[in-house]
Amino acid sequence: MYKKYVHWEGYSPVFVRSDLKGKHQEYCLCWNCLRFRPENREENCHKANLLYAIDVAFGMTTPVWECPDFEENK
Repeated sequence: MYKKYVHWEGYSPVFVRSDLKGKHQEYCLCWNCLRFRPENREENCHKANLLYAIDVAFGMTTPVWECPDFEENK
């Protein structure tokens, strides 16, 4: 049910539920939000930048399921 693999090069292996591996973008609100601009940290959503910093610091992936600032990118 769980799989261990190296998600980010240079980091320790991580664990993930097998059925969710590779589906972060599919489930994360950020990837469909007008405020999300990962290619430009200065213009990117402040909350997304903070979460990304935590992810990098700890070698994790944190999909966002709920957000008060979400604006649908149609």
